[in-house]
Amino acid sequence: MEAQRVRTAQACLDAAYDRTLAFPDIVGRLIEAGFEGYVVDYRRNTTTYFLPDGDNVVLANRVSVGTVAADFDPQAIAAEVRWAQADPPDYSYAAFSKSVKAHGCAGYIVSFPGRRVLYFGRSADTHVEHFPQ
Repeated sequence: MEAQRVRTAQACLDAAYDRTLAFPDIVGRLIEAGFEGYVVDYRRNTTTYFLPDGDNVVLANRVSVGTVAADFDPQAIAAEVRWAQADPPDYSYAAFSKSVKAHGCAGYIVSFPGRRVLYFGRSADTHVEHFPQ
């Protein structure tokens, strides 16, 4: 993958953790760089960014507290998404990750063309969130 795209993906991942860019801004930068989406894997502690031709880059996430619970709770995950969207002063991506993992989220797939995020559990249960309008 082109080095500039890798730098963009890394900068966006860092911005999520450092709270220097909001989700819509991160999405915008990734789309501008040509990405069509990404997958966060809490069990491998990675985020994989994809181009439309299948080319991808796998980046390490920062250390995340907690493990993925066995039971998937879509209502609790939806509540965590609402918390993140509200962007209150106590929000952080690390806290969001810890919480959704405790509610059984093993990872999530972000689709820019589909304008949605699919959260999934260890048992392949899912919860879909559409991008806000």
